Amino acid sequence: MKRLNIWLLIVAAVVCGLSVSQAGAQGFIVPRHPHPPMPPRPIFGDFTVHYQHVDIKVDDQVARVQVSQAFSNTSGRTIEVEYFFPLPENAAIDNLVLMVDGKEIPGRLMGRDEARRIYEDIVRRRKDPALLEYMGRGLFKTSVFPLPPGQQRQVNLSYTQLCKRDGNVITINYPLGTGKHAAKPLQELRINCRITNKQPIKSIYSPTHDVNITRPSETVAEVSLVQHNVVPRNDFTLVYGVADGDVGLTMLSYRPSTAEAGYFMLLASPRIETADSAILPKSVVLVLDKSGSMTGKKIEQAKKSLRFVLKNLNAKDTFNIVTYDSNVTSFKPELQRHDEATLKEALSFVDQIAAGGSTNIDGALRTAMGMLKVNDRPSYVIFLTDGLPTAGEQREQAIVSNCKKANMVRARLMAFGVGDDVNARLIDKLTAANHGDSNYVRPNQDIEGPVSRLYSKLSSPVMSNLRLEFPGLDTARTYPSELPDLFKGSQLVVVGRYHNAGDLEIKLSGQVGSKTHAIIQRVTLDTGKAPYERLFIEKLWAERRVGYLIDEIDLHGQNKELVDEIVRLSTRYGILTPYTSFLADERTDLLARAENQRQAGEILLELQTATSGSRAVAQRVFKREKMRGSGGGGSIFGGAQVAVDLEGKKKVVQSVFNLGTKTFFQKQGRWIDSTVTKSQEEQVIKLVQYSDAYFDVIRKLPALQNQYFTLDGEMIVNIGGQTYLIVLEAIENSE
Repeated sequence: MKRLNIWLLIVAAVVCGLSVSQAGAQGFIVPRHPHPPMPPRPIFGDFTVHYQHVDIKVDDQVARVQVSQAFSNTSGRTIEVEYFFPLPENAAIDNLVLMVDGKEIPGRLMGRDEARRIYEDIVRRRKDPALLEYMGRGLFKTSVFPLPPGQQRQVNLSYTQLCKRDGNVITINYPLGTGKHAAKPLQELRINCRITNKQPIKSIYSPTHDVNITRPSETVAEVSLVQHNVVPRNDFTLVYGVADGDVGLTMLSYRPSTAEAGYFMLLASPRIETADSAILPKSVVLVLDKSGSMTGKKIEQAKKSLRFVLKNLNAKDTFNIVTYDSNVTSFKPELQRHDEATLKEALSFVDQIAAGGSTNIDGALRTAMGMLKVNDRPSYVIFLTDGLPTAGEQREQAIVSNCKKANMVRARLMAFGVGDDVNARLIDKLTAANHGDSNYVRPNQDIEGPVSRLYSKLSSPVMSNLRLEFPGLDTARTYPSELPDLFKGSQLVVVGRYHNAGDLEIKLSGQVGSKTHAIIQRVTLDTGKAPYERLFIEKLWAERRVGYLIDEIDLHGQNKELVDEIVRLSTRYGILTPYTSFLADERTDLLARAENQRQAGEILLELQTATSGSRAVAQRVFKREKMRGSGGGGSIFGGAQVAVDLEGKKKVVQSVFNLGTKTFFQKQGRWIDSTVTKSQEEQVIKLVQYSDAYFDVIRKLPALQNQYFTLDGEMIVNIGGQTYLIVLEAIENSE
């Protein structure tokens, strides 16, 4: 759906001096004829928004949207209100109906010029720039209706729109971003989206929110989002790809300009209704730490995890169990075929596991890897430990080297560090050297849940040892650098950069049993004309790049180039890592590159020296989140940013704000665009906020760039090759 910036604008009509208020994630309340004139008052002074429920049904690219919103008047007096409804830019909407308490409210459409005058008038009178991003769009206006004090009104809105399709990719966008101007949370936000398509729906992804996705069939997908006491920071976006075939490839790209390298995101998904015959047999070795520190609740939870995996193995799978303390013990000398008899015997073996002794990690992993000798199927080692190596080989690098050498079949090591006493750096080095991934179970967290979720994903591989190729395309910095296997019901997300653009073929190949299978698809990469909603690809790439850089420093040590790039990306995109959160300090000079690099380098030493303990684990958890891409709802996707300290504690930082592709830092009471250089700052064009010259500039800009003026107060911003200094009228008059 073409950036549906539709929100509810309620305008108080009779009562004098009412405050500007946010009517939920999509609206503002302002006085029409204030008498006498009054200064702006705090947002949300007179209304409470109880809920906003959104139901979206997409049938072969046509979206039918229903919105239900309830708010009440808390002012203690009756007010007259009317709805103003900004229309989506360049979008065709029909069947728009607005109901208030079950009664249809008549309205009329206004063109862009008339709508612009209304927006500009409200901004001028209320000294609130929130509406500027909607200038340049049409408007739907309703008639006036009363709202008594203390009473609740339910507003229902419905409309139909054709979603935008680009190749085999369809985009749905619902406007929540205006919530970034709100000062009071929305009590409940609920979005349900059901997608039906004639072609199979191969991939579905939200770059903005952590959504729940269910797939009833090949042609139906259901997406839901529920949040409470939330101030929505960015619009709700879904992208999905439709295609025939066993594995679908969806390619999205975004190029900021023809002079810059582009960014791409590739989604790969197997058929939802994958036949059992297409599921590859696999080998699984379970490696369990039963040292003395595992005594009690931890060993019982770990044993439950093993039982879950054993009971969910497939008929043609092979498996074994390795337990270790000071010594290493195996269920059987070699891999066993999974059947009723071996399952019963294995469960009995698990029942008898008891904790005690030291921790021989090296011996356990060499034993497990040594059991995997045939390379005709995917192989996985699921490794659990809660401590440091205290028996056998204890040197970190030697353990990693021994494990890698014993891994003759490219098995994937999936590790779980339990508690905070593990050597987190050792775990990450082991998984990096053995094509796997690290997971951390924090104190008081149940071990069974994370292990069960991981194995549920690993249970049905359809293609292993993946390789992604772009013949004729110059790509760089592609993540993840080590592609995982492709599983039934899973989705592979790859991001990267490219230089040349246009039409080309992409090739995804991998092992299907003993044979190599390849999927080839023709795609078109953006030459610099992609729509605005694709900018999330650039941000997602930057987040994964930061995670990769931190991982490189963790595994191999820091150098000037790595630290400098972390600082640069953190500044450009507002990605506040534990090592760059000082950038949010109003005293930090963003242009003092050498000093900021030095400070980040000093803090990064903590990553290299803290190998165990709560701080060590918290930093590795943060790193893994960035490497995987927070994507849905990550801190980089709009509004005030989230900083994470060395203990893993998160805090919303109001002095750093993302708008569109830009990040603004508040320095000495002024918002600074992070792209502004020293020379640009010295050659600014000064504009008084809300002056005629100020609005003249805004009128000439594309509507999507108006959002960069919506931050209240002084600011310096680069737009269209020009740098502007926006000053407050009072300050200008005093000069």
